[in-house]
Amino acid sequence: MRTTIRGKSVTVSDKDRAYIERKLRRLERMLDDRTEADVELRLEGNPKIEDSHVVGVTLSTGGQSVHSIAAAASFKVAADEVIDKLERRTVEARQRPRDRRRHAQERYVDASMLAAVVKERDLDDDDGSRVVKIKRFAIEPMFEEDAITRMEELGHAFFIFVNAENERIAVLYRRRDGRYGLIEPAIGGGYSGAD
Repeated sequence: MRTTIRGKSVTVSDKDRAYIERKLRRLERMLDDRTEADVELRLEGNPKIEDSHVVGVTLSTGGQSVHSIAAAASFKVAADEVIDKLERRTVEARQRPRDRRRHAQERYVDASMLAAVVKERDLDDDDGSRVVKIKRFAIEPMFEEDAITRMEELGHAFFIFVNAENERIAVLYRRRDGRYGLIEPAIGGGYSGAD
């Protein structure tokens, strides 16, 4: 992604420029290589306005553009907000064609298959298997922060979800130190080790 960062009546500091470029890299995984990001930083003229730092971002790809703007107490906070907005919009835009296909397919699915979100099947204890229960459930793409919230709501020590950033299965787990770990399985991939 080609990025242009400029200030409107304000000089963009190297720290702000580096921070915004690093944050925009989160979007690169979801966008195509021809995407151009135009970032404009400006200060509101009225000094009494608390959220006077404004960051606007326009993403252009193949004749289409998406624009978002955010205001906050600093350029870094405004950049976080605007990039979060763009990330959600990008995921939603990528999801729309799949949703249309999914809705078309659901018309032909037996209604009994849609009755339960979670299906459990108890296995016989006599078969000698250590697996005694199988659960099947529908999962939707979500961001890591949403997965943490959902895991906390459920009171679980781990949570399986589809990561909205890369559309891959991920396992979120609570570490002994109270923080969180994320496992991203890769078929045939190398082992990354533990920390």
